[in-house]
Amino acid sequence: MATLQDIRRRIRSVQSTQKITRAMKLVAAAKLRRAQERIIEARPYAAKMAELVGSLARALGEDKHPLLARREGDRKLFVVITADKGLCGAFNSNVVRRAHDLLRGTADGKGALVAVGRKARDVFRRRAWPVRDERIGLLDRLTFVRARELAGPLMQAYLGDEVDEVWLVFNEFRSVAVQRPVVQRLLPIEAGAEPLAEGPGVEYLYEPDATSILAALLPRHVEVQVYRALLESSAGEHGARMTAMEAATKNAQEMIGLLTIQYNKARQERITKELLDIVGGAEALRASAEG
Repeated sequence: MATLQDIRRRIRSVQSTQKITRAMKLVAAAKLRRAQERIIEARPYAAKMAELVGSLARALGEDKHPLLARREGDRKLFVVITADKGLCGAFNSNVVRRAHDLLRGTADGKGALVAVGRKARDVFRRRAWPVRDERIGLLDRLTFVRARELAGPLMQAYLGDEVDEVWLVFNEFRSVAVQRPVVQRLLPIEAGAEPLAEGPGVEYLYEPDATSILAALLPRHVEVQVYRALLESSAGEHGARMTAMEAATKNAQEMIGLLTIQYNKARQERITKELLDIVGGAEALRASAEG
């Protein structure tokens, strides 16, 4: 049975852990506010860019740019976006598990990946699939320039006929407590279902021409979609960590309560035993004196 000193030591240990989890929760909450603002601002722009590019590509045809060209091969490249740190619940494991399923589904093991985040890198280093690139610390200092640096090699690999498709695997931020694993095709760029809506008798004029505008927009579109996926992952990581640390803080408080009850019971038993020993000794002395 644990002694009073052991129980006190455990209570102090849990209290120290609780202070750490509470501080981590506050830090994650502060980072989440900024990350949430950025993703809310970026979503409309990314959605409108995808709509515009898709509709323009549909109107002109998929043969107008190499980034629109579809191929018959099954050489798929998956960009797996995770966090660099843990303590954020199932945030990393959900993405890694989804990426595993996708890689297993590729024909003849032709799948490859780009690991964004230390967690993805550490997991896939021990697997059989080739890792073409690793990006560590990207979410901590996330800017559009760094997203462009990631998107550039992806477009080069596709234009150089090194891969047939490029997919993004990341967590989409829904709320503080909900992050949904998403698989989104990045390349080839998908043409929209319908061309840009035009009223009767209306013709759009493009300067210098529609093909040149499409060629300028397509690389920008790829960069924006990569940036949006990184922003989603950044906000999701902070939300998941905040939720996990809040749950850990509550669990620590419950454990402290249970240990306190255990300590009080053990202390009461010790006091009772000492009283019984005193009473027993007094009775022994009285009996000895009378004898």
